[in-house]
Amino acid sequence: MSYISETLSNLLQQTAFLNLSVGNLVMILVACGFLYLAIAKGYEPLLLVPIAFGMLLVNIYPPIMDEGGLLHYFYLLDEWAILPSLIFMGVGALTDFGPLIANPKSFLLGAAAQFGIYAAYIGAMLLGFDDRAAAAISIIGGADGPTSIFLASKLGQVALMGPIAVAAYSYMALVPIIQPPIMKALTTKEERMIKMDQLRHVSKVERICFPIVVTMVVCSILPSTAPLVGMLMLGNLFRESGVVRQLTETASNALMYIVVILLGTSVGATTSAEAFLNWSTIKIVILGLVAFSFGTAAGVLFGKIMCKFSGGKVNPLIGSAGVSAVPMAARVSQKVGAEADPTNFLLMHAMGPNVAGVIGTAVAAGTFMAIFGVR
Repeated sequence: MSYISETLSNLLQQTAFLNLSVGNLVMILVACGFLYLAIAKGYEPLLLVPIAFGMLLVNIYPPIMDEGGLLHYFYLLDEWAILPSLIFMGVGALTDFGPLIANPKSFLLGAAAQFGIYAAYIGAMLLGFDDRAAAAISIIGGADGPTSIFLASKLGQVALMGPIAVAAYSYMALVPIIQPPIMKALTTKEERMIKMDQLRHVSKVERICFPIVVTMVVCSILPSTAPLVGMLMLGNLFRESGVVRQLTETASNALMYIVVILLGTSVGATTSAEAFLNWSTIKIVILGLVAFSFGTAAGVLFGKIMCKFSGGKVNPLIGSAGVSAVPMAARVSQKVGAEADPTNFLLMHAMGPNVAGVIGTAVAAGTFMAIFGVR
């Protein structure tokens, strides 16, 4: 009888129920909230589902992130900056850079939206973070998860990588909630109804030369951006060359989705209650939201300036797409514009600033690395 009771006691001790803290329960509720937003509301499920499930797993079974645990090895690929670079290659293979080539002024809108990065950097310094930590946190302002992970690892901010990555990816996924109120508050209905001229045709030669030229120019000026910008442009060259269809399909489909699974679950698994429920993390999350809002607002305001100087030919809504959440931010520009005028089609115009924002965030990361002497 004692053997049976001892066995039952051992089994009970092995369950998660006796080891769950209040913090674990809070994080499990947050994970369920994310799963609800992803599945029921459709808010970027490809990002939120793996992140939320990783969050769920680590708060039920924390050893899964200890050395020897499954997600620990996934996370090593984040620390080594392998997964962020592969994500960039997939994004390049998926994305049409034609709108940016056809309208180079889009680079200005992409640059304006990077204001959120520098606002986050200044804010982080004011909140007591050191300069390297502030630089790593700042990329949240551009809503760029892969670049956030890349810069945090390069600057040696491994302890902050989890909160930074979760904040960046969460804001990427929540773009449809965060951006529209800001866009509507800063524009009039007449501005939102502006129809832009059709973009010019972009030749095959231009499409092939663009990734090559951008790689040569950007990586020559900031060599430290080569892993991100180089992979982004390599993926796009696969797409535009037309001679490596198998590589294009692999980079934009199978490989990219495998990387999303590894990256999402490992990022979510950094949110154990002990690591996440502290004042530093709360400051990072709040700062990221404020900075992302600043970036969105800066893009829209610069769009209004361009609208004024172009004689009303530029819809200010496309400025909000200058953040790096591609293609989510461009889709939001389209959605808000269509609410004002269902016949207005802004998606391709918004893709120009959106692509420029991806490049701009990588350049911002490279600039910080150059400042701190990191190669």
